[in-house]
Amino acid sequence: MSERSVFRRRAAWGASIIPLWWLISAAYAESLTALDRYLSGLESWRAEFSQSIIDSRGRMRSPQIGRLLVQRPGKFRWEIGPKSEGATQVMVSDGRNLWFLDADLDQVTVRPAGSGEAATPAMLLAGTTPLRAKFNVSSRGRKEGMEWVRVTPKGAEGELKEMRFGFVGLELRRLEIDDKLGQRAVMVFNTRVRNGRIDHSEFRFVPPPGADVIGKPLE
Repeated sequence: MSERSVFRRRAAWGASIIPLWWLISAAYAESLTALDRYLSGLESWRAEFSQSIIDSRGRMRSPQIGRLLVQRPGKFRWEIGPKSEGATQVMVSDGRNLWFLDADLDQVTVRPAGSGEAATPAMLLAGTTPLRAKFNVSSRGRKEGMEWVRVTPKGAEGELKEMRFGFVGLELRRLEIDDKLGQRAVMVFNTRVRNGRIDHSEFRFVPPPGADVIGKPLE
């Protein structure tokens, strides 16, 4: 076989690969959701939100206010309750341990941050694990002026059933969370700061004096 024939065959083979590569790239781009685009390039996020809880009978509890602080990878602080009066519930991941304070019970629970039971929305946003390693993700189209993404856990651990993220562009505006008991939490994010400066001390957690601590933190 002549050198010219070999060149022509190689050129034809290369030309057939290019359309295939383009189709694969296009299919991958179409599979990316608004959540994927939001997480791309996300380093930190700070937000204030209002939260409403609807129980399994459709009754709504009194709305609460809260704050969420995220630093990727693996750190977040989630608080419920007026800042001036002290949060009634606090969840903090410092990258190694996941702490949860219930002030009403004067109780603190701690476990490793990567444990199976810890598949929470805040942990998803913090990038503790790759998005699709623990979650199924799908686009749900546009509704109420937002682009929605449905997220369900792959494992059976924990009480989480489904999450729905509502985006306007690259801004997360709303999060709806359904649990296995039939309750729904609706979080509306009011103040949002993407990739702002964060003090690392905000991810330190020290149990309140006298609190009952369940579990042992990793050193």
